[in-house]
Amino acid sequence: MIKLNIEQLLKKNQKSKYWLCNRMNVTNRNLNRMIHGHTTAISFKYIENLCRLLNCTPNDLITIIFEEEVVEN
Repeated sequence: MIKLNIEQLLKKNQKSKYWLCNRMNVTNRNLNRMIHGHTTAISFKYIENLCRLLNCTPNDLITIIFEEEVVEN
């Protein structure tokens, strides 16, 4: 499972989801779908924009949780 660390990065940068939605020109619903893992794909364009706006790298933005870690917890 891939998790996007958007909320943590927003908090670190003292920004709101509303601010990010406006800068990325996405709806709050679509941003929440990305945050909660309810999307099956994300374009490089969005990854680049998220990294630029949140002052991070793709490595900071994306966390991979392997299936066996999910089962054990």
